[in-house]
Amino acid sequence: MKKHFPFSARRSRAPVCLAIHAVLAAGALGMFCAPLVHAADAEVPSLAPVQVIADAPTSPLTFTADPKQPRQPLPASDGADVLKTIPGFSAIQSGGTNGDVVLRGMFGSRLGILDDGALLHGACGSRMDAPTSYIAPESYDKITVIKGPQSVANGPGMSAGAVLFERDTKPFEAPGIRFIGSLVGGSFGRNDQNVDLTAGNPTGYARLTANKAHEQDYKDGGGNRVHSQWDKWNADLALGWTPDANTRLELSAGAGDGYASYPGRSMDGVKFQRDSYGLRFDKRHIGTALDRVQARLYSYEFDHVMDNYTMRPRPTGMPMASNPHRRIAGGNASATWRWADRFELLTGVDFQSERHDVRRSSMGGTGGSMISYTAMPRDPTANAGATGLFGELTWFASDTQRVIGGLRADYANAKDKRSTSATFGESRSKTLPSGFARYEQDIAGAPVMWYAGLGHVERFPDFWELISPAQGPAGSVNAFSSIRPEKTTQLDIGAQYKSANLDAWVSAYAGRVSDFILFNYVGTASQALNVDARIAGAELGTRWQLAPQWSMSGALAYAWGKNASSGQPLPQIPPLEARLSAEYTQGQWSAGALWRLVAAQRRYALNQGNVVGKDFGPSAGFGVLSLHGQYAINKATKLSAGIDNVLNKNYSEHLNMAGNGDFGFAANTPFNNPGRSVWVRLSASL
Repeated sequence: MKKHFPFSARRSRAPVCLAIHAVLAAGALGMFCAPLVHAADAEVPSLAPVQVIADAPTSPLTFTADPKQPRQPLPASDGADVLKTIPGFSAIQSGGTNGDVVLRGMFGSRLGILDDGALLHGACGSRMDAPTSYIAPESYDKITVIKGPQSVANGPGMSAGAVLFERDTKPFEAPGIRFIGSLVGGSFGRNDQNVDLTAGNPTGYARLTANKAHEQDYKDGGGNRVHSQWDKWNADLALGWTPDANTRLELSAGAGDGYASYPGRSMDGVKFQRDSYGLRFDKRHIGTALDRVQARLYSYEFDHVMDNYTMRPRPTGMPMASNPHRRIAGGNASATWRWADRFELLTGVDFQSERHDVRRSSMGGTGGSMISYTAMPRDPTANAGATGLFGELTWFASDTQRVIGGLRADYANAKDKRSTSATFGESRSKTLPSGFARYEQDIAGAPVMWYAGLGHVERFPDFWELISPAQGPAGSVNAFSSIRPEKTTQLDIGAQYKSANLDAWVSAYAGRVSDFILFNYVGTASQALNVDARIAGAELGTRWQLAPQWSMSGALAYAWGKNASSGQPLPQIPPLEARLSAEYTQGQWSAGALWRLVAAQRRYALNQGNVVGKDFGPSAGFGVLSLHGQYAINKATKLSAGIDNVLNKNYSEHLNMAGNGDFGFAANTPFNNPGRSVWVRLSASL
């Protein structure tokens, strides 16, 4: 059977971690003692490379990453922190954690976030609890990123792409126990504990993943304290039955909670409770035509509380609390077929339904006191759902040529349950098509492949676009009644080169978005409207092995957007960004540097954006230098450390929420990122 994308590039990985001066000095000493290290190679473990920049694509527009490996900056607090290390990704900064991830300038449900096959949505009407805020990265085995509308298999409306956080518990060949754990300590009170423990035998297993993480308010490069303290915990248990090597039935349950301070919002998140349940079945190598069957059922409940008094100084106005709540139930099933060693077909169905409600504190108690939100009834806000059918066919035309295409149809619906809304009780529904076609070719006799693909996605407006805006387009009663589905058509092209000492790749895209959903802000009030848009951009990366011990890596990402209806730039587009690193590895030692360079962003649309953020002017460019290193104590244990922002640069991101007056920020002034910080990580794998 010919494998899809036989050119498959190895990961471009580089060592991350160490940079406390004493450890770096020891690393430098190791360089001068190379003969002694080589003499002990049989007894001293060599250091596996650790990712710093990002993984090279494993197939066109598909990236995979190991979330258990440390990355710089500081080990990730959530899913957005991990994704920001992959070219093309950025995030709207919220504070110390819970940024809202952006891919190629595209935000929200244009990018699907999947947790073991479950499509996630937070509860907050302003996305204070973005889907990635519920992701504890080290609890997963693999992250898969698919850029652009080049797959139809992961859910509806994913015009920007999809991110899959996956757990894949390997079957046991004999009774045993596996353990992976890590401890992190650092500046601003940062401390993390991560545990991944699995026990099993050839017929089954039990796996527990758990984490606890905390950080106090950080200080920016100017020495100013930023309101950003946060705390999180998660625990997930999976029980698997593996009657043979090709069959798996798994039952899972999980829970989590935490809090987070936000310098750019009028409220903080004081509760992020997550309860989840799942059941999945996987059967491989079934027969000559039907090769694999998979099925999943899942249920998630997100119970979020935000207020303006628990974690900040006494509010300037009235004390307020809000408790948005969302229940999600869904599932998916797929079958993989293969014929004549030339064709592979994936067919499937997925569905999801959700119910959203909210309760708020109220002034009306005895003597005008506040009535707690816990004493108030839950008011329904909206119901929504979607059901999709899809198919993806791969034709292995020859040993060097492949043609991949897919079609999808989604029936999406939503019902306005707000009793105070002009559209109370009204429903909307639409059947929306999506599809793509891509050609891939390996150049015969050369370590090069190239591809070109054209995709089209129609996306139903999400909860935040239908319910959150104060107004809809001019002349409409509200957004629910009038916001139209988006329609994205995009061309993706790219190439990849791989040799013994050099890996390089480039991808570019250009697209048209009809009825792009844009938010326009007047003060704090928002209006949702449809415009036509043009988008384009590119990413490239390279890794060069100069010598057995030395390597250099680089990555560059650029995104561009234009509001074709007004002639203005699209808002919330990240600036040009480059990442450069140099790495030295010798035996069990490694050390290196990472230099992040971000250009000024002069293209902006004043007071326009999305449900989370808006453009409030141009932004300055900046460069941040960080150092890292690692020491392999033995085959099972590694000590890593780093200094982020070594030069204590005082800077802010273009994608940033305006500072809040409660902390002395002027209106529409972004808060700054952390200044110099030091961290240490100890990891073990048994």
